[in-house]
Amino acid sequence: MEFFRIIDKQVTEEVIQMSINPENLEKFTDSMFFLEENYNNFKGGTLWGEFNISYDKINGGVRFTLLDCPNALSWTITTGFSPEKTKIVIHCTINRTKKPTEFIEEINDFLDEWESGLISQF
Repeated sequence: MEFFRIIDKQVTEEVIQMSINPENLEKFTDSMFFLEENYNNFKGGTLWGEFNISYDKINGGVRFTLLDCPNALSWTITTGFSPEKTKIVIHCTINRTKKPTEFIEEINDFLDEWESGLISQF
């Protein structure tokens, strides 16, 4: 399943990459927090529990992936590409075609929180 948020803010890839990192998640979201470094990844808490999380600077911005999540939850925060080249795009995916409504609502709440954080920080 795919989820999108389009944020009407203009920033560069470099600003996204400099501003969003594991150590400052609390600036962007209340439900996610940094616990400890874990090689190239980190241990973090989410509303679904603690996970090993990968953080990567990618073309256009950053990507987070919950490495031991059974739904393979992953999201990117990017700019410069479709569907809105001049805005910030949050794109989230899970490896399922159907999930209970409650879980979908939790994902939407999670993305709403990121959207609010990005609007307030940028």
